[in-house]
Amino acid sequence: MTGRAFITAVGAFLPGEPVNNADLEPVLGLVNGKPSRAGGTVLRSNGIKTRHYAIDRETGAPSHSGAAIAAEAVRQLASERFALAEIDCLACGTSLPDQIFPNHGSMVHGELKLPPCEVMASSGVCLSGVAAMKYAMMGVKGGEFQHAVASGSERASGALRGQFFLNDTDAAPSEVVKRPSLAFEKDFLRFMLSDGGGAVLIEPQPAPTGLSLRMEWIVTRSYANEMDTCMYAGAEKLPDGSLKSWMDYDPSEWLTRSVFAIKQDAKQLNEHIIRYTVDYGLREVQRLKKLEADSVTWFLPHYSSMYFRDKVAAGMERAGFVIPQERWFSNLTTKGNTGSASVYIMLEELFHSGKLKEGDRLLCYVPESGRFSTGYILLTVCGPDRK
Repeated sequence: MTGRAFITAVGAFLPGEPVNNADLEPVLGLVNGKPSRAGGTVLRSNGIKTRHYAIDRETGAPSHSGAAIAAEAVRQLASERFALAEIDCLACGTSLPDQIFPNHGSMVHGELKLPPCEVMASSGVCLSGVAAMKYAMMGVKGGEFQHAVASGSERASGALRGQFFLNDTDAAPSEVVKRPSLAFEKDFLRFMLSDGGGAVLIEPQPAPTGLSLRMEWIVTRSYANEMDTCMYAGAEKLPDGSLKSWMDYDPSEWLTRSVFAIKQDAKQLNEHIIRYTVDYGLREVQRLKKLEADSVTWFLPHYSSMYFRDKVAAGMERAGFVIPQERWFSNLTTKGNTGSASVYIMLEELFHSGKLKEGDRLLCYVPESGRFSTGYILLTVCGPDRK
Protein backbone atom coordinates (compact mmCIF):
# COMPACT_ATOMS: atom_id res chain seq x y z
CA MET A 1 0.00 0.00 0.00
CA THR A 2 1.75 3.13 -1.23
CA GLY A 3 -0.71 5.85 -0.20
CA ARG A 4 -0.17 8.21 2.71
CA ALA A 5 -2.16 8.78 5.89
CA PHE A 6 -1.80 11.57 8.45
CA ILE A 7 -3.44 12.24 11.78
CA THR A 8 -4.38 15.89 11.34
CA ALA A 9 -6.49 16.39 14.48
CA VAL A 10 -6.79 14.64 17.84
CA GLY A 11 -9.64 15.01 20.31
CA ALA A 12 -10.50 13.63 23.73
CA PHE A 13 -13.45 13.75 26.11
CA LEU A 14 -13.44 12.87 29.80
CA PRO A 15 -16.89 12.98 31.45
CA GLY A 16 -17.48 14.93 34.64
CA GLU A 17 -15.01 16.33 37.11
CA PRO A 18 -11.92 14.31 38.10
CA VAL A 19 -12.64 11.79 40.87
CA ASN A 20 -9.89 11.46 43.46
CA ASN A 21 -9.11 8.30 45.38
CA ALA A 22 -11.10 9.30 48.46
CA ASP A 23 -14.25 9.75 46.38
CA LEU A 24 -13.90 6.63 44.23
CA GLU A 25 -16.03 4.23 46.28
CA PRO A 26 -18.70 6.82 47.17
CA VAL A 27 -19.16 7.51 43.45
CA LEU A 28 -19.17 3.87 42.31
CA GLY A 29 -21.01 2.53 45.35
CA LEU A 30 -19.83 0.11 48.01
CA VAL A 31 -19.66 -3.65 47.54
CA ASN A 32 -21.85 -5.41 50.11
CA GLY A 33 -22.36 -2.06 51.82
CA LYS A 34 -18.83 -1.74 53.16
CA PRO A 35 -15.51 -0.24 52.00
CA SER A 36 -12.89 -2.40 50.36
CA ARG A 37 -10.09 -3.52 52.66
CA ALA A 38 -7.70 -3.93 49.74
CA GLY A 39 -8.51 -0.68 47.95
CA GLY A 40 -5.76 1.40 49.52
CA THR A 41 -3.12 -1.11 48.55
CA VAL A 42 -4.47 -1.39 45.01
CA LEU A 43 -4.41 2.39 44.60
CA ARG A 44 -0.86 2.66 45.91
CA SER A 45 0.17 -0.04 43.44
CA ASN A 46 -1.57 1.38 40.38
CA GLY A 47 -0.52 4.97 41.08
CA ILE A 48 -3.75 6.49 39.75
CA LYS A 49 -4.63 9.76 41.51
CA THR A 50 -7.66 10.92 39.52
CA ARG A 51 -9.98 9.50 36.90
CA HIS A 52 -13.37 10.29 35.34
CA TYR A 53 -16.73 8.53 35.49
CA ALA A 54 -19.88 9.12 33.46
CA ILE A 55 -21.88 9.19 36.68
CA ASP A 56 -23.96 12.04 38.11
CA ARG A 57 -22.58 12.46 41.63
CA GLU A 58 -25.88 13.79 42.94
CA THR A 59 -28.13 11.02 41.65
CA GLY A 60 -25.75 8.15 40.85
CA ALA A 61 -27.36 7.90 37.40
CA PRO A 62 -25.31 7.67 34.20
CA SER A 63 -24.43 11.06 32.73
CA HIS A 64 -23.47 9.74 29.29
CA SER A 65 -23.85 6.58 27.27
CA GLY A 66 -20.76 4.95 25.81
CA ALA A 67 -21.81 6.14 22.36
CA ALA A 68 -22.23 9.69 23.66
CA ILE A 69 -18.70 9.65 25.10
CA ALA A 70 -17.28 8.62 21.71
CA ALA A 71 -19.39 11.23 19.94
CA GLU A 72 -18.12 13.99 22.24
CA ALA A 73 -14.53 13.01 21.45
CA VAL A 74 -15.26 13.09 17.71
CA ARG A 75 -16.80 16.56 18.03
CA GLN A 76 -13.45 17.85 19.27
CA LEU A 77 -12.05 17.25 15.76
CA ALA A 78 -14.17 19.93 14.11
CA SER A 79 -12.37 23.11 13.09
CA GLU A 80 -12.63 26.04 10.71
CA ARG A 81 -11.16 23.90 7.95
CA PHE A 82 -12.95 20.62 8.75
CA ALA A 83 -16.65 20.00 9.30
CA LEU A 84 -17.87 16.72 10.78
CA ALA A 85 -20.25 16.35 7.83
CA GLU A 86 -17.17 15.61 5.69
CA ILE A 87 -16.46 12.34 7.52
CA ASP A 88 -16.58 9.47 5.04
CA CYS A 89 -15.51 6.68 7.42
CA LEU A 90 -16.27 6.29 11.13
CA ALA A 91 -14.39 3.46 12.87
CA CYS A 92 -15.13 3.01 16.57
CA GLY A 93 -13.51 0.74 19.14
CA THR A 94 -14.80 -0.05 22.62
CA SER A 95 -14.66 -2.84 25.18
CA LEU A 96 -18.20 -2.47 26.52
CA PRO A 97 -20.77 -1.14 24.03
CA ASP A 98 -24.06 0.04 25.46
CA GLN A 99 -25.86 -2.89 23.87
CA ILE A 100 -25.04 -6.27 22.35
CA PHE A 101 -26.24 -4.95 19.00
CA PRO A 102 -26.70 -2.73 16.94
CA ASN A 103 -23.10 -1.97 16.06
CA HIS A 104 -21.43 0.51 18.45
CA GLY A 105 -20.23 2.54 15.46
CA SER A 106 -23.81 2.89 14.25
CA MET A 107 -24.82 4.25 17.65
CA VAL A 108 -22.00 6.81 17.54
CA HIS A 109 -23.02 7.73 13.99
CA GLY A 110 -26.56 8.27 15.24
CA GLU A 111 -25.37 10.44 18.14
CA LEU A 112 -23.42 12.64 15.73
CA LYS A 113 -26.24 12.76 13.15
CA LEU A 114 -23.70 12.67 10.33
CA PRO A 115 -24.61 12.20 6.68
CA PRO A 116 -24.40 8.58 5.47
CA CYS A 117 -20.85 7.22 5.64
CA GLU A 118 -19.01 3.94 6.09
CA VAL A 119 -19.23 2.77 9.70
CA MET A 120 -17.49 -0.06 11.51
CA ALA A 121 -16.92 -1.09 15.10
CA SER A 122 -14.13 -3.23 16.50
CA SER A 123 -14.73 -5.32 19.59
CA GLY A 124 -12.26 -6.59 22.14
CA VAL A 125 -10.63 -4.83 25.05
CA CYS A 126 -7.80 -2.26 24.94
CA LEU A 127 -6.74 -3.19 21.41
CA SER A 128 -10.16 -2.43 19.91
CA GLY A 129 -9.22 1.26 19.65
CA VAL A 130 -6.03 0.37 17.77
CA ALA A 131 -7.97 -1.92 15.42
CA ALA A 132 -10.36 0.93 14.61
CA MET A 133 -7.42 3.24 13.93
CA LYS A 134 -5.79 0.68 11.64
CA TYR A 135 -9.01 0.23 9.66
CA ALA A 136 -9.29 3.98 9.11
CA MET A 137 -5.59 4.32 8.27
CA MET A 138 -5.67 1.51 5.71
CA GLY A 139 -8.76 2.99 4.08
CA VAL A 140 -7.06 6.36 3.67
CA LYS A 141 -3.79 4.85 2.44
CA GLY A 142 -5.73 2.76 -0.05
CA GLY A 143 -7.54 5.79 -1.44
CA GLU A 144 -10.96 4.67 -0.20
CA PHE A 145 -11.47 7.57 2.25
CA GLN A 146 -10.45 11.22 2.41
CA HIS A 147 -11.62 12.10 5.94
CA ALA A 148 -11.66 9.00 8.14
CA VAL A 149 -12.27 9.22 11.87
CA ALA A 150 -11.23 6.55 14.36
CA SER A 151 -12.19 6.49 18.02
CA GLY A 152 -11.69 4.52 21.19
CA SER A 153 -14.07 5.00 24.09
CA GLU A 154 -15.12 3.38 27.34
CA ARG A 155 -17.92 3.65 29.88
CA ALA A 156 -16.54 1.05 32.24
CA SER A 157 -18.26 2.67 35.22
CA GLY A 158 -21.56 1.11 34.17
CA ALA A 159 -20.13 -2.31 35.06
CA LEU A 160 -18.09 -1.19 38.09
CA ARG A 161 -20.97 -0.20 40.34
CA GLY A 162 -21.11 -1.87 43.72
CA GLN A 163 -24.23 -3.89 42.95
CA PHE A 164 -22.35 -5.72 40.19
CA PHE A 165 -20.08 -7.38 42.76
CA LEU A 166 -22.03 -9.45 45.27
CA ASN A 167 -19.16 -11.59 46.51
CA ASP A 168 -17.04 -10.50 49.47
CA THR A 169 -13.78 -8.73 48.62
CA ASP A 170 -12.40 -8.84 52.16
CA ALA A 171 -8.84 -9.85 51.36
CA ALA A 172 -6.59 -9.00 54.29
CA PRO A 173 -4.37 -6.00 53.47
CA SER A 174 -1.29 -7.82 54.75
CA GLU A 175 -1.90 -10.59 52.23
CA VAL A 176 -2.28 -8.04 49.45
CA VAL A 177 1.10 -6.54 50.35
CA LYS A 178 2.78 -9.96 50.37
CA ARG A 179 1.12 -11.08 47.15
CA PRO A 180 0.15 -8.10 44.92
CA SER A 181 -1.73 -10.36 42.51
CA LEU A 182 -4.34 -10.86 45.23
CA ALA A 183 -5.34 -7.23 44.76
CA PHE A 184 -5.88 -7.87 41.07
CA GLU A 185 -8.07 -10.88 41.83
CA LYS A 186 -10.40 -8.86 44.04
CA ASP A 187 -10.55 -5.09 43.58
CA PHE A 188 -8.03 -4.25 40.88
CA LEU A 189 -10.49 -3.55 38.10
CA ARG A 190 -12.89 -1.48 40.20
CA PHE A 191 -10.02 0.69 41.40
CA MET A 192 -8.41 1.05 37.98
CA LEU A 193 -10.83 1.19 35.05
CA SER A 194 -12.55 4.47 34.21
CA ASP A 195 -14.36 6.37 31.48
CA GLY A 196 -13.26 8.49 28.54
CA GLY A 197 -13.02 8.73 24.80
CA GLY A 198 -10.59 9.87 22.15
CA ALA A 199 -10.67 10.31 18.39
CA VAL A 200 -8.36 11.11 15.49
CA LEU A 201 -8.99 12.55 12.04
CA ILE A 202 -6.99 10.72 9.36
CA GLU A 203 -6.47 12.31 5.94
CA PRO A 204 -4.23 11.60 2.91
CA GLN A 205 -2.24 14.82 3.35
CA PRO A 206 -0.98 16.73 6.41
CA ALA A 207 -2.93 19.68 7.78
CA PRO A 208 -2.24 22.95 5.91
CA THR A 209 -1.00 24.58 9.13
CA GLY A 210 0.55 23.28 12.32
CA LEU A 211 1.76 19.78 13.02
CA SER A 212 0.39 16.45 11.83
CA LEU A 213 1.36 12.85 12.57
CA ARG A 214 2.35 10.75 9.56
CA MET A 215 1.13 7.19 10.11
CA GLU A 216 4.03 4.89 9.26
CA TRP A 217 2.44 1.61 10.29
CA ILE A 218 0.31 -0.25 12.83
CA VAL A 219 1.18 -3.83 13.76
CA THR A 220 -1.10 -6.01 15.90
CA ARG A 221 -0.66 -9.61 16.96
CA SER A 222 -2.88 -12.12 18.76
CA TYR A 223 -1.47 -14.99 20.79
CA ALA A 224 -4.85 -16.64 21.44
CA ASN A 225 -3.50 -19.78 19.78
CA GLU A 226 -1.26 -20.24 22.80
CA MET A 227 -3.11 -18.57 25.70
CA ASP A 228 -6.48 -19.03 27.37
CA THR A 229 -8.79 -16.10 28.07
CA CYS A 230 -7.53 -13.74 30.77
CA MET A 231 -9.90 -10.73 30.87
CA TYR A 232 -13.58 -11.15 30.10
CA ALA A 233 -17.17 -10.14 30.81
CA GLY A 234 -20.47 -11.83 30.07
CA ALA A 235 -19.04 -15.26 30.84
CA GLU A 236 -17.37 -17.39 33.49
CA LYS A 237 -14.00 -19.06 33.14
CA LEU A 238 -14.12 -22.80 33.71
CA PRO A 239 -11.33 -24.93 35.25
CA ASP A 240 -10.20 -26.08 31.80
CA GLY A 241 -9.65 -22.46 30.72
CA SER A 242 -12.68 -22.28 28.44
CA LEU A 243 -15.47 -19.72 28.83
CA LYS A 244 -19.10 -20.45 29.60
CA SER A 245 -21.24 -17.81 27.89
CA TRP A 246 -23.94 -15.80 29.63
CA MET A 247 -26.35 -17.40 27.15
CA ASP A 248 -25.70 -20.79 28.74
CA TYR A 249 -26.80 -19.72 32.23
CA ASP A 250 -30.27 -19.45 33.64
CA PRO A 251 -31.17 -15.75 33.82
CA SER A 252 -31.53 -16.08 37.60
CA GLU A 253 -27.77 -16.80 37.77
CA TRP A 254 -26.63 -13.71 35.88
CA LEU A 255 -26.57 -11.56 39.00
CA THR A 256 -25.84 -14.15 41.67
CA ARG A 257 -22.78 -15.35 39.75
CA SER A 258 -21.74 -11.83 38.63
CA VAL A 259 -21.72 -13.13 35.07
CA PHE A 260 -21.66 -9.66 33.53
CA ALA A 261 -19.00 -8.24 35.85
CA ILE A 262 -15.59 -7.52 34.32
CA LYS A 263 -13.13 -10.15 35.50
CA GLN A 264 -9.43 -10.85 35.08
CA ASP A 265 -7.27 -13.88 35.81
CA ALA A 266 -4.61 -12.03 37.79
CA LYS A 267 -2.19 -14.95 38.05
CA GLN A 268 -2.23 -15.47 34.29
CA LEU A 269 -1.89 -11.72 33.70
CA ASN A 270 1.16 -11.35 35.92
CA GLU A 271 2.89 -14.41 34.53
CA HIS A 272 2.41 -13.78 30.82
CA ILE A 273 1.35 -10.26 29.80
CA ILE A 274 4.87 -8.80 29.48
CA ARG A 275 6.32 -11.91 27.88
CA TYR A 276 3.72 -11.98 25.11
CA THR A 277 3.11 -8.28 24.50
CA VAL A 278 6.69 -7.00 24.93
CA ASP A 279 9.21 -9.84 24.76
CA TYR A 280 7.47 -11.51 21.81
CA GLY A 281 5.53 -8.60 20.31
CA LEU A 282 8.33 -6.07 20.28
CA ARG A 283 10.81 -8.54 18.82
CA GLU A 284 8.36 -9.27 16.01
CA VAL A 285 7.91 -5.55 15.30
CA GLN A 286 11.69 -5.14 15.16
CA ARG A 287 11.92 -8.02 12.71
CA LEU A 288 9.05 -6.84 10.50
CA LYS A 289 9.77 -3.11 10.49
CA LYS A 290 13.53 -2.91 11.16
CA LEU A 291 12.78 -0.49 13.99
CA GLU A 292 15.63 0.87 16.13
CA ALA A 293 15.12 2.21 19.66
CA ASP A 294 17.38 5.21 19.03
CA SER A 295 15.04 6.38 16.27
CA VAL A 296 12.11 6.76 18.71
CA THR A 297 11.68 10.19 20.31
CA TRP A 298 8.63 9.43 22.46
CA PHE A 299 7.33 6.10 23.76
CA LEU A 300 3.63 6.06 24.68
CA PRO A 301 2.91 2.87 26.63
CA HIS A 302 -0.54 1.83 27.71
CA TYR A 303 -0.34 -0.06 30.96
CA SER A 304 -3.15 -0.69 33.39
CA SER A 305 -1.15 0.20 36.48
CA MET A 306 2.15 1.80 37.46
CA TYR A 307 2.83 -1.66 38.88
CA PHE A 308 3.67 -2.67 35.30
CA ARG A 309 5.85 0.27 34.29
CA ASP A 310 9.17 -1.24 35.36
CA LYS A 311 8.06 -4.63 34.08
CA VAL A 312 7.51 -3.12 30.62
CA ALA A 313 10.98 -1.54 30.81
CA ALA A 314 12.51 -4.89 31.76
CA GLY A 315 10.77 -6.61 28.85
CA MET A 316 12.07 -3.96 26.45
CA GLU A 317 15.58 -4.48 27.77
CA ARG A 318 15.30 -8.23 27.18
CA ALA A 319 14.13 -7.47 23.64
CA GLY A 320 17.19 -5.26 23.11
CA PHE A 321 15.00 -2.19 22.64
CA VAL A 322 15.78 0.24 25.46
CA ILE A 323 14.10 3.67 25.53
CA PRO A 324 15.08 5.75 28.59
CA GLN A 325 12.04 6.48 30.75
CA GLU A 326 12.52 10.24 30.40
CA ARG A 327 11.32 9.69 26.81
CA TRP A 328 8.16 7.90 27.95
CA PHE A 329 4.81 9.70 28.01
CA SER A 330 1.84 8.47 30.05
CA ASN A 331 -1.10 10.18 31.71
CA LEU A 332 -2.35 7.12 33.59
CA THR A 333 -2.04 8.81 36.98
CA THR A 334 -4.33 11.72 36.05
CA LYS A 335 -6.67 10.23 33.42
CA GLY A 336 -6.91 6.66 34.70
CA ASN A 337 -6.99 3.48 32.64
CA THR A 338 -9.47 4.16 29.86
CA GLY A 339 -8.87 0.92 27.97
CA SER A 340 -9.38 1.29 24.22
CA ALA A 341 -9.42 5.11 24.59
CA SER A 342 -6.10 5.32 26.42
CA VAL A 343 -3.80 5.59 23.39
CA TYR A 344 -6.03 8.33 21.94
CA ILE A 345 -6.11 10.24 25.24
CA MET A 346 -2.31 10.04 25.53
CA LEU A 347 -1.90 11.21 21.93
CA GLU A 348 -4.31 14.10 22.47
CA GLU A 349 -2.42 15.41 25.50
CA LEU A 350 1.03 15.04 23.93
CA PHE A 351 -0.14 16.45 20.57
CA HIS A 352 -1.36 19.66 22.24
CA SER A 353 1.45 19.90 24.81
CA GLY A 354 3.89 21.94 22.71
CA LYS A 355 6.54 19.25 23.24
CA LEU A 356 6.48 17.85 19.70
CA LYS A 357 8.59 19.07 16.81
CA GLU A 358 8.94 18.04 13.19
CA GLY A 359 10.88 14.82 12.79
CA ASP A 360 9.96 13.39 16.20
CA ARG A 361 8.90 9.74 16.10
CA LEU A 362 6.24 8.36 18.42
CA LEU A 363 5.97 4.66 19.23
CA CYS A 364 2.71 3.63 20.90
CA TYR A 365 2.39 0.30 22.70
CA VAL A 366 -1.03 -1.15 23.56
CA PRO A 367 -1.24 -4.59 25.18
CA GLU A 368 -4.52 -6.44 25.69
CA SER A 369 -4.97 -9.17 28.26
CA GLY A 370 -8.33 -10.36 26.85
CA ARG A 371 -6.69 -13.38 25.25
CA PHE A 372 -3.24 -11.87 24.92
CA SER A 373 -2.82 -9.48 22.02
CA THR A 374 -0.55 -6.52 21.43
CA GLY A 375 -0.37 -3.52 19.14
CA TYR A 376 2.36 -1.06 18.12
CA ILE A 377 1.86 2.22 16.24
CA LEU A 378 4.65 4.31 14.70
CA LEU A 379 3.98 7.99 13.93
CA THR A 380 6.26 10.76 12.65
CA VAL A 381 5.62 14.42 13.46
CA CYS A 382 5.54 16.55 10.31
CA GLY A 383 4.51 19.97 9.09
CA PRO A 384 2.45 20.93 6.03
CA ASP A 385 3.46 19.62 2.62
CA ARG A 386 6.11 21.86 1.08
CA LYS A 387 4.93 23.53 -2.11
